Amino acid sequence: MRVRVGYNNKVLPYILVAPQILITLVFFIWPASQAIYQAVQRQDPFGLRTRFVGLDNFAAILEDPGYLNSLSVTAIFSLSVAALALGLALLLAVSADRVIRGATTYKTLLIWPYAVAPAIAGVLWMFLFNPTIGSISFVLKALGYNWNHLLDGNQAMILVVLAATWKQISYNFIFFLAGLQAIPKSLIEAAAIDGAGRTRRFWTIILPLLSPTAFFLLVVNIVYAFFDTFGIIHAVTSGGPARATEILVYKVYYDAFEALDLGGSAAQSVILMAIVISLTVVQFRYVERRVHY
Repeated sequence: MRVRVGYNNKVLPYILVAPQILITLVFFIWPASQAIYQAVQRQDPFGLRTRFVGLDNFAAILEDPGYLNSLSVTAIFSLSVAALALGLALLLAVSADRVIRGATTYKTLLIWPYAVAPAIAGVLWMFLFNPTIGSISFVLKALGYNWNHLLDGNQAMILVVLAATWKQISYNFIFFLAGLQAIPKSLIEAAAIDGAGRTRRFWTIILPLLSPTAFFLLVVNIVYAFFDTFGIIHAVTSGGPARATEILVYKVYYDAFEALDLGGSAAQSVILMAIVISLTVVQFRYVERRVHY
């Protein structure tokens, strides 16, 4: 027999969800609707005159070589950050799950970078790799490697990937460690008694049981690489050199506030929103099939 649960007070459910609906309307629906409205308008740089241009802004963007370059830069940057941040965080979580002496100190040190703001993290890595005064660039020069991310696009990309990965590892580490500690030890001990080695136990027991956590973190890391790394890019390279690190969200900012192309920038933000929604749908449609709940 199926029991239906409900509220006696018909108004109470709407009151309970009202704060969440209000926050969604103010911080997502309203800005998104404004971006769509601005995307079909063309304004003068001072915002004094506006005229409707339909899809002209979108057509101009898709024919712009600079925008196509930002698409490829964003793809390389996002995949690199997600792969490195997830892989290193899983490795650290597995190590922390085994550490007995000094475990609390070890975990605390790993979580600290999450408290650092993205712009501060970018400034920290910029000084470390500064070609003139950076300590790491000094060591690289002593080893015979000439580091100058201000002139070399590949080095600039490596630097922003390292900074963004370092910032995100702590977040992934917390979830991976919680997932590892939720796995019943009896399963691992039974596999060990049956003769399964450490590597086989990880691939056949631990990793499948961690797949829901890994899938959640994959979605979060892709969104992080697309949006939350703006402060790092702005502090470290400002999209340079020669647009080598100009990801989509930074190009949206540059075209709006530096080039004063408000309509084109709004159209880019609409396309960026569509890309992220499409990626999330694809991940839930295809990647989630490999997740075992």
